[in-house]
Amino acid sequence: MTAKPTPAPEKPDQPSGSPQGLRFVARQPILTADQQVFGYELLFRDGVETYFRNPDPEAASRSTLDSTFLFGLDTLCDGRRAFVNCTRDILLKDYVTLLPPEQTVVEILETVEPDDLVIAACRRLSDSGFMIALDDFVLDDPRSRLTDLADLIKVDLTITTSEQRETLVKRFGNQRCHMVAEKVETKEEFESSRKMGFSYFQGYFFRRPEILTAREIPASRLNYLRMLRLVSEPELDMRDIEKLVKSEAGVCYRFLRYLNSAIFGFSSEIRSVRQGLSLLGEREVRRWIRMVATMAAGEGKSTELISSALVRARFCELLSSKVPHGDSDLFLLGLLSLMDVIMELPMSTVLEQIPLDKDTKEVLLGKPSSLRFVYQLMLAQESGEWDQGSDIAAKLHIDDSVVADLYFEALQWARETRLGA
Repeated sequence: MTAKPTPAPEKPDQPSGSPQGLRFVARQPILTADQQVFGYELLFRDGVETYFRNPDPEAASRSTLDSTFLFGLDTLCDGRRAFVNCTRDILLKDYVTLLPPEQTVVEILETVEPDDLVIAACRRLSDSGFMIALDDFVLDDPRSRLTDLADLIKVDLTITTSEQRETLVKRFGNQRCHMVAEKVETKEEFESSRKMGFSYFQGYFFRRPEILTAREIPASRLNYLRMLRLVSEPELDMRDIEKLVKSEAGVCYRFLRYLNSAIFGFSSEIRSVRQGLSLLGEREVRRWIRMVATMAAGEGKSTELISSALVRARFCELLSSKVPHGDSDLFLLGLLSLMDVIMELPMSTVLEQIPLDKDTKEVLLGKPSSLRFVYQLMLAQESGEWDQGSDIAAKLHIDDSVVADLYFEALQWARETRLGA
């Protein structure tokens, strides 16, 4: 029996006290087997479901998902798919249909009972073009009735054995339904999951570099480190910077593309590195050479790595007017925080090549530093550790909402920067 279509849902009310524009947001990348970003699972403070549970809807503002959530969806997900956790209420009330089906994955939580109403709601969403994902799926899962509608089945590596995962892949993985490995924390887990037949991967394995020993630094990576070293010197030598930029075709190309993008809005086209350096001025030269070198160093790596490095750098830079940081360059702190992974080198090796103040160097090496709270706030905001982030923000005397605004601004800036690259 075909379910009758339901009327278009009323646009949900935003409960009083919730942050305008859903600014308290983090995202976790979901990667393909070649470590490219397929989509992002969006994590919201208090959970998405709280935006649909207002006890007094008439009193709340009629701020809708399509004017808040949708408005920033491209920024939040860089144009890729958004994985949105859905409770039973969200499914039955069809609120998720306010999102674009071609960009949205409806993630059915393990707490959702797959009764006839839920199955009908999932079928409507599937017929409308939404992808359906089953979260934290296990053997003998009560949601097995939904597997015929599922496009993706997510399996948590921390709550399943290797044998159970292999059984799940053989039973449910096929050309239509793809398996997603969650909580992938190491390169070994990534490799074993890929061999087992998983198509997508979620976790922080790509941020845990292999320890490289007895390995020389390739010439190109050495050049990127030299660029970072040059623009970290107290006095800039523009001729040396120009030579290094010209010596790396990828860096030179990116640099000129940046300068001619809408970000700068120069009235005439910039055709030479020397002209670009002279127009930028010292502060911007430091800033943009760091970014160009970082993006070039990350060639062939997961785009999420580069995006995260840019978001971290801009977020820390925006924080610099709110927190004491001495002579430390917080933009550089954020940027370098992932440089070991991008370059596949130990952080100690990376920092040996760059003149840094003591506090920045120590915090990046995991040692006690006056910048510890700034660094921890950056990580907490990125991973959606809201309680920890609130505690740190209080210690830095910054309001939660200010931190959230700055992070969202950093997300927007990083996306615009990468699009201009």
